[in-house]
Amino acid sequence: MHIPAYAYAVIRSALPTVPTSRQVGALDCCLCDAPFEDRLPVPLGPTPESGLFGCHPCLTRLVARARRARDAALSQDAERARTESAAWLRMRVRHLARLDSVRQAAEAVARLAQDGDTEPPRVAWLLVSLESAYAWLPEAPEPPTSAEREDSDLRDQAFRLDLAMIAAREAVAERLAYHLINEAQPEEPELCEELECPEGCVGRHDFSDIDCGPDAVFEDLATHGITVEQPEPEPPSPRLAALPGRTGAEEKHSPLPDIEEQALVVMAHFGIDAADTDALVSAAAVGLVADAWRDGPLDVIHAADDGPSDGEIFAQSIDLYRRARAALLAARDDGPEMLLAFVAVASDVNLPWAGGSRFSLRTVSESTAEFVQHLDDRVWFTAEVMREQGWRAGLLHRATSAAFKVPAHFGMPGWPGAVASAMERLAALDRSGVPEALTDLAAVEAALLEAPDRLGADALDWISRQALLG
Repeated sequence: MHIPAYAYAVIRSALPTVPTSRQVGALDCCLCDAPFEDRLPVPLGPTPESGLFGCHPCLTRLVARARRARDAALSQDAERARTESAAWLRMRVRHLARLDSVRQAAEAVARLAQDGDTEPPRVAWLLVSLESAYAWLPEAPEPPTSAEREDSDLRDQAFRLDLAMIAAREAVAERLAYHLINEAQPEEPELCEELECPEGCVGRHDFSDIDCGPDAVFEDLATHGITVEQPEPEPPSPRLAALPGRTGAEEKHSPLPDIEEQALVVMAHFGIDAADTDALVSAAAVGLVADAWRDGPLDVIHAADDGPSDGEIFAQSIDLYRRARAALLAARDDGPEMLLAFVAVASDVNLPWAGGSRFSLRTVSESTAEFVQHLDDRVWFTAEVMREQGWRAGLLHRATSAAFKVPAHFGMPGWPGAVASAMERLAALDRSGVPEALTDLAAVEAALLEAPDRLGADALDWISRQALLG
């Protein structure tokens, strides 16, 4: 007899607290206590051969009762969902209407500020009243649990309103800035003839567009005692850098001057043989993962309630280390563009993470846009170093970072020592209840030395909670 899942709870509630020996021996029904005689008993577990047994009529009656209770609950849930949905739709329509009204007002203020016919004081007051209307907008209503959590219309309308507000503020700010500048200008009638002014001009010549160049703002701020460091000029693109006729100053320009001399000192201090290409590539791969993937926005994603565990991050970092190493080796022969293979995997929001994890970046509630941009920026910088100073310089840059940040990470010279220390502490711990992957200490040590993600994200999470690896 098939027993549907929804009936389990009802049947369990009807079972006797202390069954008789005849019920346990499959002689009497545990529900009605009637002898089975020639009736076929239905096993109720825990196995088909042992436990309690029921008769078909009793079980049929209980399944029917469970079905009626389930159908009643579903009917109540459906009615509640319809009521909540109707109320939510009314609130949603009202909120969308408010957003649309303020957006249209913002677009109208921008037009009035740009057309030049409205007086500047009136334009300023329009912005003040617009900002008030924007500030009085209520928070977006929360949908009920029975509705879809993601409402693209609400999100899109709020985004359109924000864009309209930005446009209105920019238009008003520009109009008022030029109004103040023009009001402060002296009358210059002597320029009327040169400018071919219309008859009746009193010598006031208003500006509508002033270009001060890229550096004037820094000089103007300096007169107020504010010093802002000016950005370095953009490095030339690879196409321009390959053109003949570059000056000596252009040829000497590099993102990281003297990196070779400084990095060699750091490498020697941390026991990394910079002359060993294999060791240097490994350290650079560790540094690329640490700088581009692990540091920064990933900490916010990690701290989220639905973020990855320490073990999942550990396992994924090992997998990305291998990919970073392969990409760095490919960049030696085929150019820095080969690093994009690492970026494609490290920033893939749909890719399940390593170590048997089911986590992917698209499942986290935190925004991943900043994380992806951070990753792209760091890898771009490594590629630029390689273009400007060569493949080895790019390796030295990231290897130096790894030496400072994670000298005992997998792929670094300090990793075997860290594993040895972890195994000593693991052997001394009470390992009852540990993940199965950690029961064989010899296998654990071999996996940590060769491929830690082979242990699985759960085992690595247990290791991280015990702080075995520091």
